[in-house]
Amino acid sequence: MTVQLNWPPEVVDRLTEEARQNGLSLDAYVLQTVLQPKTPNGTATSDEAAKRQAREEAGRSIRELRKGNILGPNLTIRDLVEEGRRF
Repeated sequence: MTVQLNWPPEVVDRLTEEARQNGLSLDAYVLQTVLQPKTPNGTATSDEAAKRQAREEAGRSIRELRKGNILGPNLTIRDLVEEGRRF
């Protein structure tokens, strides 16, 4: 499939330079940019940002799952540690 884009020359120059800095052709760079994962607000995510977002989501999920879970009226974390040492 061929797509033709009519962009201002300064945009094409900037994208061409970014592609060169990444060691890609302009076509490959534009395709990579278009296919890059997006956040819910539509901005592209970097690998680090995606990892950070996944960690934050995991933390939220863990905190949500913990709600309402208690050890018991007479059970402490120290008791659980000692129980674990027995095995």
